[in-house]
Amino acid sequence: MNPCTMAISTSVSFAALGQLSSVKSGLTSTRSSEFPRLRGFRFTTSSSSSQAIVFCSSAPSVLPPTVSETKYKFLKSYKRPIPSIYNNVLQELLVQQHLLRYKRTYQYDAVFALGFVTVFEQLMEGYPNSEDRDAIFRAYIEALREDPEQYRKDARKLEEWAQLQNANSLIDFSSREGDVENILKDIADRAQTKGNFSYSRFFAIGLFRLLELANATEPSSLEKLCAALKIDKRSVDRDLDVYRNLLSKLVQAKELLKEYVDREKKKREERSGSQKANEAITKCIGDQQYVKAKLLPVGRLV
Repeated sequence: MNPCTMAISTSVSFAALGQLSSVKSGLTSTRSSEFPRLRGFRFTTSSSSSQAIVFCSSAPSVLPPTVSETKYKFLKSYKRPIPSIYNNVLQELLVQQHLLRYKRTYQYDAVFALGFVTVFEQLMEGYPNSEDRDAIFRAYIEALREDPEQYRKDARKLEEWAQLQNANSLIDFSSREGDVENILKDIADRAQTKGNFSYSRFFAIGLFRLLELANATEPSSLEKLCAALKIDKRSVDRDLDVYRNLLSKLVQAKELLKEYVDREKKKREERSGSQKANEAITKCIGDQQYVKAKLLPVGRLV
C-alpha cells in the first residue's frame, strides 16, 4: 500500500465512533441470555421420592449472524474494489452497525435511518461514480438484512418534514398528528419505557440533521428536543462531538487523497508523454533505415 494511502486510512479511522469492545461484550452477553440452548425443569415420579432433572433443547430457529458473515455478505454483494479511504471507514461502520442491529433492544426507526444516511452521504461525497455509490449503499444495508429503500424513503420523509418546521414546531410534535409526528411519538414512548429502543450515535446524528434542516441552531433547541423524546442529552452531545471530529478528518483525508491522485495522474501523463516521444523517435529511425535499404541497390547500379 502506498504510504500516502496508509496515512489517509489511519487518519479517518472510524474507531472513535464506537467503543466496540463494550458493545461487543454486550452483544455476547445478549446472545447467551437471549438464546439459551438448554432449559431445565424438575419433576417427581410417583414411584420414587427422588427427583430427576430433564433438559430440553430449545435452540432458536434463527441465530443472528456473526460480524464476519455480515462483512462477507457485503463483499459478496459488491465485488468491485473500493478506494481505501472509503473502504476502511465503511468496514468499521458495518461492524458497529452490526453490533447495534443484533442487540436485543434494537428496533428500526426513521431517525436512526436519517442518521445513517447522513453519515453515508458525508462519507461518500465526491465518490467517483454515483451508480457505484448507490450500489455500495444497497449492498451495505442488505448485508444487515434490512431494506435500503426503506432507509432512503424514511430519511427523505424526515428531511422534507423538517424543512417545513421551525424550532418551536419541531419540538412540539407530541401535540400534533402526522406521519412524522407519530414516528417521533413512538420513539418517545419506547425510550421512556426502556422497551425496544436502543440509542446509538446514528440516532444522535439523525436528531442533529432534523435541527439543522429546521434552522433550529440554538443549543436550547437540542435540549428541548431530547427532553421531548426522553433521550439523554449528554449522550447526544458526546456523540455529536465525535461526528463533527469525523467530518473534519474526512475533509482533511479527502484533500490528501485528491493531492495524491493528482500527483499520480501527472506522473502517468509524464510517463505516457515520454513513451510516445520514444515511440516517435523509434518510428522515425525505422523509417530512415527502411528508406536507406530501398535506395542502396540503386546507388550501386549508378
